[in-house]
This record gives sequence, structure tokens and C-alpha cells, in this order.
Amino acid sequence: MTNTFQQAVNTQAWTNGRHDVVCVKVIDETIDVRTYCFASTKPVMHFFKPGQFVTLELEIDDVQVLRSYTISSSPSVPYSFSITVKRAPGGQVSNWLHDNLQQGDQIAVHGPVGIFNCIDISAEKVLLLSGGVGITPVMSMARWWFDTNGEVDMIFAHSARTPSDIIYRRELEYMDSRITNFNLNLICEKYDIGESWSGFTGFFDEHKLRIIAPDFMDRTVYCCGPTPYMTAVKKMLERLGFDMANYHEESFGAPPEEAKLDAEQQAENAAGVSIDDNDLLEVEFSKTGKIVKIKSGDTVHSAASKVGLHIPKACGMGICGTCKVKKTQGEVVMSHNGGITDEDVADGYILSCCSVPQGDVSVEY
Repeated sequence: MTNTFQQAVNTQAWTNGRHDVVCVKVIDETIDVRTYCFASTKPVMHFFKPGQFVTLELEIDDVQVLRSYTISSSPSVPYSFSITVKRAPGGQVSNWLHDNLQQGDQIAVHGPVGIFNCIDISAEKVLLLSGGVGITPVMSMARWWFDTNGEVDMIFAHSARTPSDIIYRRELEYMDSRITNFNLNLICEKYDIGESWSGFTGFFDEHKLRIIAPDFMDRTVYCCGPTPYMTAVKKMLERLGFDMANYHEESFGAPPEEAKLDAEQQAENAAGVSIDDNDLLEVEFSKTGKIVKIKSGDTVHSAASKVGLHIPKACGMGICGTCKVKKTQGEVVMSHNGGITDEDVADGYILSCCSVPQGDVSVEY
């Protein structure tokens, strides 16, 4: 009888799409941060680019909810993958995960996708900057380089609220003790009475940057954290004359212009604005046989909604990849943020939320 390990080796590689996975382990990282480890229900080797993310497909209070999380594990350990989630006050998904998701539970995920990764953006000298749970993508990168003995000069600077809030602290210290090309720097905003702390205190600033990475001008920066943290880091580097072509951040920023046009068009329709039929474009949904006329600038996703078709989406910004459909005819302009691979694009797939038809278009839906 074939054992579990042999079954795992004889597998297919993970590719971008919808996957059924089972939670195989839950790890408490801090008092309000947990790591959830998943494995596919069918034998799959979970290869991805360190820094990429998946989108969880959940049902909360009988409503489908989609939420994206960075993969915190490394593809060097491919038999499973992990996400690390901080319980956010009032956060619908993070609180649901902490309160409900247990070992043995099965969910669906979409991905992996994302342009913020250390494969497409490679460097020999890096500065990994993170704040809070934003540590997850840079931790995936560091784990990858550590596990594969990558010849990458790493300076890792992580900011946390207190010493007890440092995620992966023991593992980071272990990595720092094992190899010479990993330089760990931990910064805590404060520490409580009774806590022993000999690291940096306060906020990450120019003074600490020059101590931690005196050669920062020669490094490629990967940054992730709360928006105020990333904004402050970016402004500081710009002020210091850093070459911002070497600055990269994981950002779920503002929607692309097409998404704004989508909202504006819906508002126009609601106001009863008339449009000349000769200026309209035709979008066909071949599987359901529905056809709709849309205004120039509308997205494929908004076209679907006009004829009662619901294409699942989570971000509306071309990040999560859940609204992927196959285009069979016509041309679109797609302004995505890493939610689709070059291979998928070559095969005719588009992200409906950020794809604007340039003429008559037909998609499989």
C-alpha cells in the first residue's frame, strides 16, 4: 500500500485557480495572531513566489465573503502553505477565522497571485522592512532564502508594538544565529513593566535606518505593514534620495481608474442619463447566452451585473484574481495589480473587474 509520503511526492504543481484545502494546523503566534496551515484535498505541491497571496472563499452568516491574505510560509516547504492572521477589532473575516476555523475544516482558496515577490523582483542585497502582521510576505521571502541557502545579503528590520507582539520571534532569532547573511533588527514601540527588552525602542526612523542598514542606498527594499507605516517609510526614503525604483511594497491601494469609471457609470444609470446606442459596445456571455450593451469605459464585471450575472470578486482592483473569466472574442484593456499570471493572460483569461472592452467582446460565463 502506498504510504502518505509517496502519495505526496506523486503530485501536480499548484497553479492559479480555485482550490479546495483543509486546515491541518493552527498555531498561536501571539495573543491576537494565529497561523493557519493548509493542505490541498488532492495531492498538490504548493509552489508559489515568496510574497504572493491567496484569497479565501468563506461563508459568514450565510453570505459569501472573499478576503486576501499573504502566504507566510515558503515554497521550499511545498506540502502545505500557511497564512498568518491578526485579529482586528471589528474585522469581519479575521474575527471569524479566529473564532471558527479549526484543524480539519475545509475551505476554498483562489490563487496564488501577486507581483510583490522576490522572484520577479530579485536582488543580491535586500532590506526587508515590516510592521505588525505586515511581516508575512517578507518572512516568506526570508524563509525561502534561508531554506535554499540563497546568497542574498538580508537585513531584516521589523517593528512591533511590544516585545510580546513580535510575530515569529523565536524563528527569526534562530535564523539570525545560523547564517551570517541574515541580520535581524527588532523595534518595539514600547515595553511593559516586567518585560525584558534590549532592542530598539520607539518608531522606525532615519536614525535607526542608518544604524541598521548604513548601506541602505545600495539595497533593494521590500516593505509591508499598515498604511501609515508604509507611507512614513516611503516618504523617508524619498527625502533621503533613495532610488525609488528599488523600493517595493505590498499594497492594496486605490482602485484602478476602470473601477472608478464602473462606479460612475452605475451612478449615471441610476440617474437616468441617456446614451446614444451607436456609442454602445456589446458584451456577450456565451455560456448563459446573455448579451448586453454597455458604455465605453464600463468593465466586463459591470456588464455582467446589468444582465443579472454575478461574477465573484473580492477586491475590485485586480489583486485577488477571483473574478477571472475567459475572453474568446474581442479586445480589452486590463489594468490589474498582480491578480493574474502571464500564462493565464496568454490563454485568454482576463480579470473582469478591471477589464474594459475596446469593442464588442465575448466571454465564457
